[in-house]
Amino acid sequence: MLQRIWAVIHKEFIQTFRDRRTLLIQLSLPMIQLFLFGYAINMSVDHIPTVVADQSLDDASHAYVDALATSGYFDVVTYVPDRAKVIQTIDKGLAQAGIVIPPGFATHVARGDAQALLLVDGADLFTSQSAYNAATTIAQTHATDLLITSTKHSGRASDQILLPLDVRVRILYNPNLDDLWFLIPGLLATILQVQSVTLTAAAVVREREVGTIEQLLVTPIRAGELMVGKIVPNMLIALVNLITILGLGIFWFNVPFQGNFWLFLWLTFMYVFSGLGLGLLISTVSQSQRQAQQLIGVITMVGIVLGGFIFPRYTMPPLIRVVGNLFPLTYFIPIARGIITKGVGIAFLWEQVAALFIYVVVMMLISTRAFNQGLE
Repeated sequence: MLQRIWAVIHKEFIQTFRDRRTLLIQLSLPMIQLFLFGYAINMSVDHIPTVVADQSLDDASHAYVDALATSGYFDVVTYVPDRAKVIQTIDKGLAQAGIVIPPGFATHVARGDAQALLLVDGADLFTSQSAYNAATTIAQTHATDLLITSTKHSGRASDQILLPLDVRVRILYNPNLDDLWFLIPGLLATILQVQSVTLTAAAVVREREVGTIEQLLVTPIRAGELMVGKIVPNMLIALVNLITILGLGIFWFNVPFQGNFWLFLWLTFMYVFSGLGLGLLISTVSQSQRQAQQLIGVITMVGIVLGGFIFPRYTMPPLIRVVGNLFPLTYFIPIARGIITKGVGIAFLWEQVAALFIYVVVMMLISTRAFNQGLE
């Protein structure tokens, strides 16, 4: 009995070491997961990029901004003149939060009725929650310090009950912090990437695995024509799924679609093309459907974590953000959230659109060349 069991074990070891690509994926996957969870995932969001509209420009307003910056939760990236510019900066993705300080701030602080407005990008779940909690805590601490200082200077106990500073927090685009409003745009981008990559990779690898691709090559069809024939049906399937998911999100789950639908459809078409190119590239380096599925699983996991679907990218180390640029999901999630949730247009999204276009061109050139070489 032991001999028979050993014979099977020996056979499996030989088969495993013969398929070195699959073995490499299996051995490297735990390390990839460890680095992702160790460096990319950050449950406590801090250093939130913040834009400031200080319309008072006095000692009191400067002290409040300094209190926000020194807390470690807010990083002031730029100053703008008014509230409209704050919202515009957030719409462009240059900041995730904004502080608006009205004129005469020092006078109102002295009278005990000062107010400031915190605007938070509601398209990001973790940023919204962290910014709200941090801003409230910092405002209370700073107001308490102001009250203590004024009491010491006056030389008598203050009979004032209210703190001299009240910060109003407004969550833009998702005031009720509805989870589905956060999830639908990112989920849509993730599903489209997984499907476009999987369908194309599986179609090509299946032909190679069963041996029918050699039969296709002896026909008059060219490599480029074969590639287009493999891509077009998968593109139509992906676009049908887009309409289905978007329709369910809007009409069943009541997620508002704020932007231009035709602009979103055009950009989604370009995004799907990038996924098809990535799937074609995977098919050229995979010898079996098992290998292709493992590579797709790795790419999906890394793309979700590094693309900003769940965790904001600005909290990740620079090197991790560079790795995230290798996945189309990184470029499309801001586009989907910008159009669906914020209702902004190409003027605010041109950087992500340009990056996605360059990605599509580069990926299609690389995958086409690899596909042709693989057929040869």
